[in-house]
Amino acid sequence: MSDHAAPQSAAVLSEDRTLPIVVYVLYLLGFTNGITFLIGLVVAYANRETAGPAMRSHYTFQIRSFWLAIAWCVIGVALVVVGIPLSLVLVGIPVVMLGGFICAAIGVWFAVRCIVGLVHLSRGDAYPRPTSWLI
Repeated sequence: MSDHAAPQSAAVLSEDRTLPIVVYVLYLLGFTNGITFLIGLVVAYANRETAGPAMRSHYTFQIRSFWLAIAWCVIGVALVVVGIPLSLVLVGIPVVMLGGFICAAIGVWFAVRCIVGLVHLSRGDAYPRPTSWLI
């Protein structure tokens, strides 16, 4: 079993890991300025087709992470926008709080996914479940 793992690891290590690292770092920097989220997404899309199988798994993971985060943030912001006028009659306060919680939780979820992806990449591994919703 270890004989099979060694060639795969050598093949993964021969792939260029620089750009997936750059995308993860751009995503993490996006929390400070916002624009690097989009730059990281463009880099991931541009390199996914030409990457080897291990790095392709990271690019797929990065692209899915971005779009899932956007979808959940839209839901959270929609709840806040709907809840603000309803808070005048006190019904919307829990809705606003739920929307804010969703946005905050997605921020933490996105950062954890980036860090876990960097850990797998630093080990020279392909991402094990690039299409998962969780980690």
